[in-house]
This record gives sequence, structure tokens and C-alpha cells, in this order.
Amino acid sequence: MAERYDVLVVGAGPAGLAATQAAAGYGARVGLVDAQSTQGGQVWRRDVRGAVPPDAAAAFRAVANLPNLDWLAQTQIVAATQNELLVEHDARARSLRYDKLVLACGARELLLPFPGWTLPGVFGAGGAQALVKQGWPIAGKRVVVAGSGPLLLAAAATLKKHGANVLGIYEQAAPAQLAAFASRLWRWPAKAAQAVALRAALAGVTYRAGAVVAAAHGDAQLRAIELRIGKQMRQIDCDHLAVGYGLVPNVELAELLGCALDASGRHPRVAVDADQRTSLANVYAAGEICGIGGRDAARIEGAIAGHAAAGAMQAAQAMQSARRRARRFSALLEMHFALDPRVRELATDDTVVCRCENVAWSALRDFDDARAAKLQTRCGMGACQGRICGTALAELGRYARGGLRPPIFPARLATLADSDFASIENQTAQ
Repeated sequence: MAERYDVLVVGAGPAGLAATQAAAGYGARVGLVDAQSTQGGQVWRRDVRGAVPPDAAAAFRAVANLPNLDWLAQTQIVAATQNELLVEHDARARSLRYDKLVLACGARELLLPFPGWTLPGVFGAGGAQALVKQGWPIAGKRVVVAGSGPLLLAAAATLKKHGANVLGIYEQAAPAQLAAFASRLWRWPAKAAQAVALRAALAGVTYRAGAVVAAAHGDAQLRAIELRIGKQMRQIDCDHLAVGYGLVPNVELAELLGCALDASGRHPRVAVDADQRTSLANVYAAGEICGIGGRDAARIEGAIAGHAAAGAMQAAQAMQSARRRARRFSALLEMHFALDPRVRELATDDTVVCRCENVAWSALRDFDDARAAKLQTRCGMGACQGRICGTALAELGRYARGGLRPPIFPARLATLADSDFASIENQTAQ
């Protein structure tokens, strides 16, 4: 039997929590769906050795005792239509119907292939941070953090806090780009204060701009990395490498629903109006799915979406100037952390691009589109369903990521055999 909600929110990070609080405040019956067991998303992931940040604790308290909220933890979305989601919850299929839907699906790391990037010991920067927060042992390990964007500082600070020996932070953006970014940061005092606090926490740790990881070396485990700094090459012995090139909006669910995407930026994002409404009248989107803007923008947009989904348009419109200000920071990030062309030229013929199916760069040379590559090489057919390799290939200018069809994530056979799934798949195909 299907559950029905006035407002269904997908994603329990800062944007989703803000949307939930806003919509529930008007008496709407709200469902909050997330694949994780706890609220907070990646930004506010619980740290086994640290207290919950004050703003996160306040957000958790705000939704903790809402009488009209259903918190659906560890719930994976399998398929969707414009008024229904099919999910897996407690190892069984469930149908969630809604009048209004708020997508707060967040973002994932951009990982780009280079020789040795699949070695044990090499992680995404955000992935390493998440593992350590959950108790993965890092104390005493020699770690290099590299890639691009402010996430590098946050990841390095978490690793150091948990006892890692952080050997250095290597940012691919040129020194001039970083200087230009820093010179404009005063317009966002909270962001500037956060940057200062992170640098203070990382006192004594080398930070270099214009540096790119060219290769990782080891046998069954990472042993060393090669860095290209300007025209020079440098080798660093280390136990772990945490490397990430920014974030990519998780637009898959929105795309499957038929929401229009905005492709004008570095990565496709969901197109929304001033009230966070997508091209579908009953679907809203907020946070990183609308473009990488950080926690502050996510919370503002989530609240706007929640108000609008509950019909409180005046409250939604009152927050739009704050939203525009927060989004200007998003544009600043995209401008000053653009990828150096060298990063796109690191993969060699035998570099694995699709880790799930072990497909090398050379095997993809003769294909002009994702569908042909998938049929001939199985690239993108593994557990991540092309989220890693498809995004990387698009970033490398090879070809755009292929189209989607359900299931959105791998699902149990019993769920795929469910009559609701068959019905939703037929509607999607039409």
C-alpha cells in the first residue's frame, strides 16, 4: 500500500532539513527520505570523535519532534514518476506518493583518472573525510591531500584532527586564481572566517597552488605519488592520497523525472525559478543539485523550497535576496577553481577509467557516445552506474554521460519484480 505525503523531501542534508522544517511548519504532512541512517548529509556527517556543529545540532532539533514528519532513513530510491517514488526500505519495496516533491539530493565528488588512481590507499578527498569521521583508522598515517576547491582544506583538517600526518595540500588552481578568490572573500564574512579557522587548524601543513598529482605508485598498496608543480616533478612517499576535483550535482533523479537541466555551468544542474520550482509544476529543487554553492546557499534554498511547496509564497519570496547573495559565492567558486587543462591529460592508454568494469582509456578511444561504449566495453554498467566514469569522461571532453532509466540505484530482484516498479518503468518509458 502506498504512503501519501503533502510534501516529500529527498535528501536529509542542510537543504533537505531546511525544506522539511519550513513545509512542516504549515501543517503539511512531510516525508523525509535519505539513503543514510542519520540526518545531516555529507556536510553534517556525524564524527565519532567530535561534537555536532552548533548549526547542525539546531537543524536536527528543529525536525526531531515534528508530529507531521515521517523520517525514512536508509531508504534508497529505485524509480520515479511525477507523483510517485518507488523505494527500498527495510529490504522491501515501498511506494511513496506526493503532491509536492523537493529534491535536495546534494552532490558527489568529481574523480578524474590518472595512472595509479585505483591503487588501495587512494581515496576521494571527501570520501576519506567521511571514512575517518566514521572511525576508519588514520592516526599516524602519512597522507597527501590534493585536487581542487575548498573541500581540500576541510578534508585535511578532519584527517589531521584524527591523527593523520598530513604531508601537504596541493591545489591545482594557479596561485593567481587563489589570490583573486581570496581578495573577494571579504564579501562573505562567514566564509572568510571559516577559511581562516581551517588554515589555523592546519598550521604547519604545506599548502601549494598550481600542483597536480601526475601518478600514484605502489604494488598492492600506495607507496608514493608524483606531483607536477609548474614544470618540475616531485615524488612524495606516503601511505594515503586523498584527491578530488570539486563536486558534481546529483541530477539523476531530477533528470529521470523530466526536470529541465541547466548546462551553462561546468556541470549540468537542475534549472529552477526564484521559488526553487523546477520545470515541473509540483517539483522543487534546492542546494547543490542546483549548482555547487555550499551549506549556506543550500539552507536558504531549502527553506524557500519548503515554503513554496507548502504554498507560503510570501515567506519564500522574502528570502530571495539572501539566496542571490549566497549564489554569487557559488559563481566565485566556479570561476576561480576552474580545472587546469593538465588535469584532463593525465590518463595514459592503460589507465583504468571505469573502475567497476575495469575498462581502460584505450578501450574507449573509438567511441563517440556513451551508449556505444557501454554496449561494447561495459563502461558505466557497474555498481556506480556510470556516476564516476561517466562524469569523468564528460569532464575530459570524451562524450556526455548517457541517458538514464530505472533503477536509479542497484536494487534487489524482489524490488524490481514488484508490480509498482513495473508500472513506474512503463510510465518512464512512455
